[in-house]
Amino acid sequence: MPVPRPLHLAAEIGGRPRYDAGHYTRLALLAERGNLDFITLDDSFARPGPDALAVLARVAPGTGRIGLVPAVTTTHTEPFHVSSAVATLDWVSRGRAGWRTAVSDTAAEAALFGRRDAAPHDELWHEAGEVADVAARLWDSWDDDAEIRDVATGRFIDRDRLHYTDFTGRTFSVRGPAIVPRPPQGHPVTVVDGTGAAARETAVRHADVVLVRAEDPVTARTCREEIRNRAAAHGRSPDQLRVLVSLPVELHTGADAVGLARLIADWYEQDAADGFHLIPADVERDLPLLVDGTVPVLQHHCLLRRFYPGATLREHLGLARPAGRYAARSPGGRHAPSAAGRYAQNPGGRP
Repeated sequence: MPVPRPLHLAAEIGGRPRYDAGHYTRLALLAERGNLDFITLDDSFARPGPDALAVLARVAPGTGRIGLVPAVTTTHTEPFHVSSAVATLDWVSRGRAGWRTAVSDTAAEAALFGRRDAAPHDELWHEAGEVADVAARLWDSWDDDAEIRDVATGRFIDRDRLHYTDFTGRTFSVRGPAIVPRPPQGHPVTVVDGTGAAARETAVRHADVVLVRAEDPVTARTCREEIRNRAAAHGRSPDQLRVLVSLPVELHTGADAVGLARLIADWYEQDAADGFHLIPADVERDLPLLVDGTVPVLQHHCLLRRFYPGATLREHLGLARPAGRYAARSPGGRHAPSAAGRYAQNPGGRP
């Protein structure tokens, strides 16, 4: 008997740093063959190797359905640039982008920038929440129909359909509007590892997908219920939130792949999670066993789909495309600066 709600699967494809885009594209295509919702690529300022967001932007044209979720550090970075980069990934992937918010709390990483000292974890996650908030506002600062692209008249945008964000947080302010049109998904999917207390507060306010680490299904189910209840307390619909358990996996044989399928099925049927984010010990060994062993077992038991239901990551996850919060002001709202004018000013940054 099929379960009434879909099981969501995602996998991390990082590991030792690689500098050839083909390596990551091959892994992404393998995950796509297994109909996984998305892949993640970890990153930090202390990690050698290319920037995760840039890597997945390179991978995007070589894939067709798999969601692409790089880790993006919100500390020491400009929120305006973060928003623009994630929106660009959504455009080049045709609506398959997400981003996993990360923070930097070490003195060594702070010294790379020389702008400020390392801050306490609570402060960093509060800032990460503000970055997620202003990113969404910037994605909404262009209405869906703001682009005109009329060659005959030379008009590219309708200025009545661009909006200021006018956001002021604890450590930065952003005026906007964005310099990238509204992304295909409206908002690329925001993923937060909500295991820690500070991160969980950010997750329940801003995340579309919350990752949690748990040792058993009872703990995982308790976390899921708490996250959904706290999201509802903030006026959010719990049904527009997905909670995935992050599980380290180490597979050596086909029997291990079958055992993992049994564990996933057992936890899922106990309502421990909406799905699982799998972290391979050795991605080049474990991911093929996951796709060719675990996935078919889950499909055989009608727990996992055999094809993608749509084209975007939000469609994979069953999440609605959000309406633009400023669209009701158009036309007749407050004018934003022209395209040329926006490039001439500092659109948003830290004071």
